[in-house]
Amino acid sequence: MKRLRRSPVVEDESGMTLIEMLVAAMMSVIIVGASCAMLISAVRDQPALSGKAQNVTTARYQLERIVREVRNGTVVDPGSTSSHVSMTVRLRRVACGGAAQTNPSAEPIECKVIYDCSGSSCTRTEATLGNTPVGITAIALSGIGSTGVFCFVPSAEADPTRCGPRQEGVGAKSPTYIGVNLEVPDPEGPGLLTVSDGATLRSAAYNSSLIP
Repeated sequence: MKRLRRSPVVEDESGMTLIEMLVAAMMSVIIVGASCAMLISAVRDQPALSGKAQNVTTARYQLERIVREVRNGTVVDPGSTSSHVSMTVRLRRVACGGAAQTNPSAEPIECKVIYDCSGSSCTRTEATLGNTPVGITAIALSGIGSTGVFCFVPSAEADPTRCGPRQEGVGAKSPTYIGVNLEVPDPEGPGLLTVSDGATLRSAAYNSSLIP
């Protein structure tokens, strides 16, 4: 007669209890939910961050254009301030405010270039040496946080070699350097980012002693 054998009792059973599985599931839901919230927030913020980064790129491009023009300047007119600059510039034009000069052998002509800043933008206007506006007034800078864009050397500061307001009055010296400071939204956080550059006028060596 055959005897039935009893299966050995397994004392060491591996696995998770129901409570452990429920806790693990809840923790997974919390982690996934937090990750989704962070992802959604990042996607929502991306357009604003991209817009701010584009503003900085645009500001650098506009800054380079102005500085390039300053290098071709000869004299800064009296009355120029941090938000208004009028200067004589050598331009490759057929006429002031006219078409660009295409003849490589033609000499640049002298014209007035006027920058006026108000609100969040600056305009650029060309004029004749007699201060008659010609051509079209165009937006030169946009999206700036301050109209205090320009500074000058020599300046009216206690240290005239520090870029600041233009000297005025008896004994004033014509600026030989113009600094340009643009404040744009900081793409990395709140507040403003300052993008700065400047240039010495091409004819500074000849005009530094003039009193316009």
